[in-house]
Parts: sequence; C-alpha cells; structure tokens
Amino acid sequence: MNSKLTRRQLLNRAGVALGAAAVGPSPLAAATTTAQPACRRFSFALNTGTIRGQKLGIVEEIEVAAKAGYDGIEPWTGDIAKFAESGGSLKDLRKRCQDLGLKIVDAIGFAQWIVDDDAQRAKGIEQFQRDMELVAQLGGTRIAAPPAGAHRAARIDLDRVAERYRAVLELGRKTGVVPQLEVWGSSTNLSHAAEAAYVVAKTGHPDACVLLDTFHMYKGGVEPSALKLFGRQATHCFHMNDYPADPPRDTIKDANRIWPGDGIAPLKEILANLAANHCDVVLSLELFNPDYWKLPALEAAKTGLAKLKAVVKAAEAAR
Repeated sequence: MNSKLTRRQLLNRAGVALGAAAVGPSPLAAATTTAQPACRRFSFALNTGTIRGQKLGIVEEIEVAAKAGYDGIEPWTGDIAKFAESGGSLKDLRKRCQDLGLKIVDAIGFAQWIVDDDAQRAKGIEQFQRDMELVAQLGGTRIAAPPAGAHRAARIDLDRVAERYRAVLELGRKTGVVPQLEVWGSSTNLSHAAEAAYVVAKTGHPDACVLLDTFHMYKGGVEPSALKLFGRQATHCFHMNDYPADPPRDTIKDANRIWPGDGIAPLKEILANLAANHCDVVLSLELFNPDYWKLPALEAAKTGLAKLKAVVKAAEAAR
C-alpha cells in the first residue's frame, strides 16, 4: 500500500475491509462470539500505571484494585517479570486474583515487534513471546501491542506493519494471549485509528483487534465517530482518561492526563459509540499524573473508579 494515502482514504478502505477481519473468530474469542446479546455493558479495570508512582509492586497493586472495587486489572509485563524473577509464584498470584474476583484484562508491554531492523525486531518478538507466556501464567488472555521502537522512527508502510502484526497474532495463537494493536497519538507510526483499522483489516486474521485510548485519540486527531469502524470483535479494552484544555494538544503530555469527567474529552460520544458497537467492553483507567501518584494508592484507585462510573452513568442518561 502507498503509505502516503490520506486519512480519508484510509478510513474508506478500512471501513469496507474491517468487517471481514472479524469473521471466523478463533477459540480465543469464542466467549464473545458464541452469543452476542443486545446488552451494552461496561466493566472497569485499573491500569497499574495509574498508581505506578506509589511503587507498590504487583501483589499490592492487585490487592488495591480488588479493594477499590474494580472488575479487573491491567498490569505491566515488567512488573510481572520482576515478581517472577524474585521467586514469586505466578500460579499462586493467579489463584489470588481468582479468589478476589479480579480478571487480568490485558497487560502493558513494550516489545519492539514493529521495527524495521530485522535483528531488533527478532529480539522484540522473542521478548513478546516471553511477555505473553508470563501473562498466560497469570491467567490473562490479552496484551498490548504498541508501536514501541517505531514511535520516533521513519514511517513504516502499513502493509509491512500488517505483516508484522499478523506474525505476533500467530504467536498469540501459540501462547493463548492475543496482542491488541495499540494506537499512540504522538507516534510517527500508528498514531491514528484509521491506520489501525487498515492494519487490522489487512492482516485477515480473526484475532486482530485494537486498543484505543481517550488521550491518544486526542493527540492523534481521532474523532469519536471513528470508533464506529471497530465492531465487537475488534475492540475488547479501551483506555479511559481525560485531559484539560491547557496545555494544548500539540504540547500536552501523558502526565497531564486527569480523572475522567474532569476535562474536555468527548467521553459521552466515545462511550455512546462503544456501546453501539459492543458488549462487555473493559474500560481501563490509565493515568500517569504525578499529582495522583502522591495520593494513597487505594484512595487514587477508588477516586478513579467513582469517576469512571460517573461518566458512564452520564453517557447512559444522555442516550
């Protein structure tokens, strides 16, 4: 594909093709495809980046998420690895999550699967496999696949990106952990939902799906209506947050993310589009605000969940 296609062309092509990408789901997706009721239910998860500054470690992060009342948790693979390398039992930690009723909804990793350099990409795929295996041991079935290593690199042809994404999707078949194509709004590559839609469709793989984020949609110039491109099999998790009017979009940073509902993000429109397309979308709170890191972790987690539920309630009332 000509990587210089306009975003409008990308959207048009992706919109036509994306439906085909969700046909013929794998056993990994069977739970969401066997029956597709008309319900519009959101569940709530805590991305541990929200309390990363408190430096708790994964065991305490799991306890905090459960005590705060979340349905799930989205840990970072580096923290899972650190726990295992220090002698911790992932089997026991998995059992603890089950006892608490807490699901591992996704995991955040930064393996460089997308990069152009063959040797670097091979190492990245090896890292991805290790990360997937750790997540599987913990009971998780999904992992983020961001454009790590290519976010400041030259633009990569989207057909090449699709080939590389398909390769890690096949790796996911072996490990039981599906990589979710993550959009980073400030990245050179995969900064827009249109690019992700094309890549997902181009793979022709039944497990292909995206991981979008309120903040990254803003940074990448993605309108809420773009979510209409992603049906039930193409979005399982969504990163929730908000942002202020100042700093402006060009200079705003991850650290400027704020509680959902406290900023200017079009959350009602985002949630309306997600609800129109899906059942059981996990809304995962992902913030990196240093002011929130100064709070007791449980207080921050509880505040975040209350904010999440409030914006969902407001969106439902507006429909």
